[in-house]
Amino acid sequence: MSDVQVLAAREVPLGGLRAMTVRRTLPHRDRSFVGAWCFVDHYGPTPVGPGNAGGMDVAPHPHTGLQTVSWLFTGEIEHRDSGGVIGLVRPGEINLMTAGHGIAHSEVSTPATTTLHGVQLWVALPQSARDTDRGFEHHAPEPVDLPGGAGTARVFLGSLTGVGTSPVHTFTPLLGAQLDLLAGAELEVAVDPAYEHAVLVDRGEVTYDGASLRLGDLGCRDAGADRMVLRAGPAGARLILLGGEPFEEEIVMWWNFVGRSHEEIAAFREQYEAGSERFGAVPGYVGAVERIPAPPLPNVRLQPRSRHGRRD
Repeated sequence: MSDVQVLAAREVPLGGLRAMTVRRTLPHRDRSFVGAWCFVDHYGPTPVGPGNAGGMDVAPHPHTGLQTVSWLFTGEIEHRDSGGVIGLVRPGEINLMTAGHGIAHSEVSTPATTTLHGVQLWVALPQSARDTDRGFEHHAPEPVDLPGGAGTARVFLGSLTGVGTSPVHTFTPLLGAQLDLLAGAELEVAVDPAYEHAVLVDRGEVTYDGASLRLGDLGCRDAGADRMVLRAGPAGARLILLGGEPFEEEIVMWWNFVGRSHEEIAAFREQYEAGSERFGAVPGYVGAVERIPAPPLPNVRLQPRSRHGRRD
């Protein structure tokens, strides 16, 4: 019997002027984190028509207490934020935005984009760093051959032993990589036993330490293993590998905010709606709406979640 926990994705409409449907595996009722990874959206391939019909147009919106990781397989997205950054998200290049104390940003697919396909990931910031300044980093990792001729990897965060290391800064120990496995390939690779690990299937099928994963599945394994074995199906596989040391803090995550209590989230919402400098303005965004308004808080108290589950 495998020790891998398989989380099936659920389809969720992405907010914004042009609603895209994404496959979401984290947060999940059965698991809140893999390391400090707290949010995993997987989308596409989605055709984009002339004038970006059906593309992505997410108007300025806020974040606190997290880092966002944008990673594309196909397409191109323009990022703008209230720190003054204008950047392009391109296939095989990581854009990491640090919200910290507060930030606002927009995401719009470019006119040249005909297909959108990628992942949007969030990392919860620890107490020691969650009020840090806004920040943005970009890195284009080169593909590296995997052991045994199994395929290639691009390590965009952290380190994968014998494969590669990313210079991008995180506030907790993390791993993020794209693995492209050849048809029928078997990969055995050393991993940090202090890390939890997860494998997201973007294309094809794979067996992860004995568990069968298909499109959109997230296979998760708790800390303790020092090796990982992946076997690709007959068509090969493209995977996102995530990992990190167990995140022991409790967080409250609602809409685009990560905080530590219901009251704090309510304060973030109120400040955003009041136009607080905590979030600032996004210069240069042109769309049908100036910004996405915050939804009303639910009529129940927001409960903290941890790696041990949601507190009732």
